[in-house]
Amino acid sequence: MTPQTLQDRIDQHGDVVGMLRNSTAPPYVSHPVVQPEFHNWRDESLAWRQGVVLFDQTHHMDALYIRGRDAHRLISETSVTTPSFPVDSAKQYVAVNHDGHVIGDGIMHREGDDDFMYVGRSPAANWLLFRAEKGGYDVDVDVDRRSFEYPLGRQISRRYWRMQIQGPRAWEVIEEVNGGPVEEIKFFREAWIDIAGVRARSLRHGMAGAPGLEIWGPYESYLQVRESILEAGQEFGIVPVGARAYPTSAVESGWIPSPLPAVYTGDRMRDYREWLPADGYEGRLPLAGSYAPGAVEDYYLTPWDLRYGSFVKFDHDFIGRDALEAHDPETFRRKVTFAWNAEDVTRILGSVVNVDGPQFKYLELPLGNYGQSQYDSVLDGAGTLVGLSLLNVALSYNERQVLSTGVVDRDVPDGAELELVWGEPDGGTRKLNVERHEQTTVRVVVSPSPYSSVVRSEYQGGWRSSTTVL
Repeated sequence: MTPQTLQDRIDQHGDVVGMLRNSTAPPYVSHPVVQPEFHNWRDESLAWRQGVVLFDQTHHMDALYIRGRDAHRLISETSVTTPSFPVDSAKQYVAVNHDGHVIGDGIMHREGDDDFMYVGRSPAANWLLFRAEKGGYDVDVDVDRRSFEYPLGRQISRRYWRMQIQGPRAWEVIEEVNGGPVEEIKFFREAWIDIAGVRARSLRHGMAGAPGLEIWGPYESYLQVRESILEAGQEFGIVPVGARAYPTSAVESGWIPSPLPAVYTGDRMRDYREWLPADGYEGRLPLAGSYAPGAVEDYYLTPWDLRYGSFVKFDHDFIGRDALEAHDPETFRRKVTFAWNAEDVTRILGSVVNVDGPQFKYLELPLGNYGQSQYDSVLDGAGTLVGLSLLNVALSYNERQVLSTGVVDRDVPDGAELELVWGEPDGGTRKLNVERHEQTTVRVVVSPSPYSSVVRSEYQGGWRSSTTVL
């Protein structure tokens, strides 16, 4: 019988870890639709540190619209963060399960007293949809899913386009676009801006270190707005960033975008699994990497693992509160950047043309991910697991360094040299984008997160900043 729900798929397979590690879903496209490169990904990467760029964020995230008298209560009861924040502002939204493990996160915008918009990956959007439907809330919800990873001739349409103007010269471009001065609103505050006759909303935010503006408006105005921004930014050297370079900004700024959603176990989550479709995000998710524990719970992360500990506020009732209150934050791993040894990277890259030698897992640059969630083991000199590298493996062209973001035991200091296991056990899994290969190790140096000194010293205090309070 064809499974209809996530629970059906789990029951049919019997082994959640094996089900996810051997998913035969098409390879996940992190940034669909957007052109891979407009110049070349190296110069596009340099531009967000040295000049100004235009990021196109239109297609790779879900947008969930929540309206009604219980909208605030729904958000409050599903998020670890303080629910009260003013209209025309945004904040990080972090949802956990009943045991305090992260389901997903994203950005929650408040556009009216009872009018909210969540923007982010599907796990948190799905959880909000489920709770809205089953929790007795008086709300209307509407979801605009990320664009098709493989359009196959289907027309692409979103409710809004979404872009960011970022970099040291971002504000010069913003004021040129606006035709006059623009007030530099506070971080995560919203305002309005006029672009090519289009009234667009804006958020003080950024992925590249020096905060600029994130802007969004009706999708039908996409081309005229994009062309207007590029024309206005021409004298300042604006560079549009393609889908190859864009995700490498996350590893520079220290974001872990895709932890495995903690939904696959637990009696209290069963009704959710029976609601989720078998072929949805959670059911077909390709789980990758050298870390291969027997229990799916070993993949689950807490807010403290992701450096969201400062966001956890016990000033309201929310799902998972009791579990988080019982936790000691000092027992959790800390988030770091792993800087990969250049000789080991060269050895792995060279194996692809080594006819007689070992064939290591292909390391694609600038982004070396081969799963939707990717966990690689990090070992100390005695071969003991002391950390995990989580998803983004990327070449930062700004740093001329392969980096990955992850977590280590709290007693592992910055500067320690460890070994990351690259490649999957037993020659690989059945994932479509994993070839047969041999495992190898990469020397990595435990480094700050964010890795970029620009982000650490200049970015707004929070999960990307060195000022974060754990």
